[in-house]
Amino acid sequence: MPSMPEKAAFSAVVNPQKNRRGLNRVWHATGYSLAGLRAGWNETAFRQEALASLMLIPAAFWVGQSWMETVLLAGSVILVLIVELLNTGIEAAIDRIGPEWHDLSKRAKDMGSAAVLLSLLLCAGTWALALLHRFIL
Repeated sequence: MPSMPEKAAFSAVVNPQKNRRGLNRVWHATGYSLAGLRAGWNETAFRQEALASLMLIPAAFWVGQSWMETVLLAGSVILVLIVELLNTGIEAAIDRIGPEWHDLSKRAKDMGSAAVLLSLLLCAGTWALALLHRFIL
């Protein structure tokens, strides 16, 4: 088993981010996050959801009758984007392992897809109820 200095040396070679501290770490982490958003933009589903969010998030300020409704409407849209990025990450990790079919790979991808579906249903339900409350009730 490697000693602590050996672990630190190994970690420095494998991932330099682990040795960064303070604002330097935050700066680099922000860059990685922006790279993740750019990578997500290359995925059709994320791009469609992001474009829809450009209309839905401003609409949340008009439809929401209180700050809480506005947060729920906008938050449900952002949640869809978050879950889509996580699903894409799962798919990329599985695809890195190999292209051959495996039951566990299928389960992981199916569960990621189910998470996206549930987030979309939550978003649609939240918006439907808010619109019903705003314009009909």
